[in-house]
Amino acid sequence: MTKAPTFAVVGHPNKGKSSVVATLSQNDAIAIALEPGTTRKRQAYPLKVDGQILYTLVDTPGFQRPRRVLEWLEAHSVSASDHADTVKAFVTQHQGDGRFTDECELLTPLIEGAGIIYVVDGSVPYSAEHEAEMTILRWTGRPSLALINSIGADDYSDTWQSALGQFFQVVRRFDAVRAPFEQHLGLLRAFGQLEPDWEAPLEQATHFLSAQRQQRRQQAAALIARALEDMMSFQEKRTLTAGQAAGTSDDSLADQLRRNWYRHQRKREQTLRVDIEHLYQHQRIRRQEAELEWHSEHDLFSEDSRKAWAVSKRYLATAGFGAGAVSGAGIDALTFGSSLGTGALVGGLIGAAGSYFYGDRLALPALNIGVLRDGLKTATFGPVQDSQFGYVVLGRAVDHWWHISHRNHAGRDLLDLEPADHHWLERLEKSSRQQIQKAFDKSRKRRPLDEHQREKFANSIEQAMAVYDDWRLNRN
Repeated sequence: MTKAPTFAVVGHPNKGKSSVVATLSQNDAIAIALEPGTTRKRQAYPLKVDGQILYTLVDTPGFQRPRRVLEWLEAHSVSASDHADTVKAFVTQHQGDGRFTDECELLTPLIEGAGIIYVVDGSVPYSAEHEAEMTILRWTGRPSLALINSIGADDYSDTWQSALGQFFQVVRRFDAVRAPFEQHLGLLRAFGQLEPDWEAPLEQATHFLSAQRQQRRQQAAALIARALEDMMSFQEKRTLTAGQAAGTSDDSLADQLRRNWYRHQRKREQTLRVDIEHLYQHQRIRRQEAELEWHSEHDLFSEDSRKAWAVSKRYLATAGFGAGAVSGAGIDALTFGSSLGTGALVGGLIGAAGSYFYGDRLALPALNIGVLRDGLKTATFGPVQDSQFGYVVLGRAVDHWWHISHRNHAGRDLLDLEPADHHWLERLEKSSRQQIQKAFDKSRKRRPLDEHQREKFANSIEQAMAVYDDWRLNRN
């Protein structure tokens, strides 16, 4: 079996090498900093799918004294035929020499057979230092590819393109933070054309990565479906003894139930988000919402969330949901949302004088406080009465999934989720709309979905994800 290829990512210090490694290895644990010299030792990062290594990226320190290294190589070479051996001799002779520690670190994987990914910053001018680096790399004789990864605002990429073309077999512009998935695959295919032994394993790698991406979307749809079923059917329940009931007013009990219900729903949504982030191997996402209070515009129960993600009456009609069902009387007259900090009720899905849905009143979670019987008193809050809650959760979940699935692992900015400005679900085919609505109706009646129904629900959500993906990409 052909060994999986290894690529050493090399270049000037602080020119985006680690960002390229993070993106192509799907590893957001790799240190990325603005200060030069963040990477001091070479480090290998294999990319695995189903336990199989597809390829390995080696993050390396940057060149420090390329012209001094090139002077040594030229002084010890007789002809072009010995260039690769001369590079190997340099590394052997200078191991432990503090002047060339970084050069020995970055050249070692090349003399061991790695391919070269040379990364330059297209926002800085081309210089003699860069030419010395590229000459050294050419001496190794390894298959090579250059990436222009512009970091700053200036643009010297055309000059770079001309210079790099004289040294490297393939030159590409590649934004490690924003490059789409198809560009990742394009780089692998390009490398496969440079080295015959790598063509088959890299073609297999592109196939595996494409299949993995499709599988992840299916898995994300299943996670969203399960969370929706849980959240639509959730009921907060408390049973009191006679002594506890005597010391607890109905108002206090109702407030406790509401606060616990809201807390559970928010926590369940956050759990879903973490699950999807981990599914895509994002372990260190910092979300903008984590910086905000629950009653902010980013909250699940905010008015902004309702406006962004609730669906129209027309949509509900095509989903097999009669318009009269959204105007049922609300049992709980209080606003739909509460503060976890003080216990005071705060703005939620509807304002104190507002409505949840285009003038219709939202049927809020049912509050039932029973009478004392056989020494026990039972009180419940939930499940949610209106399917619109499900559409808000669905919209927020699909939007979060979209941002995560298109986020490269070099990204270190806060994940700031912007709401939709057009209801994308209008484009979903009628059969999928109906499947989603049926699942909502059954869940809010606390009737569990069977495995077949759950599968159809997840498949319909996956179709909704595809619609949203297409809408976002066309919009952008």
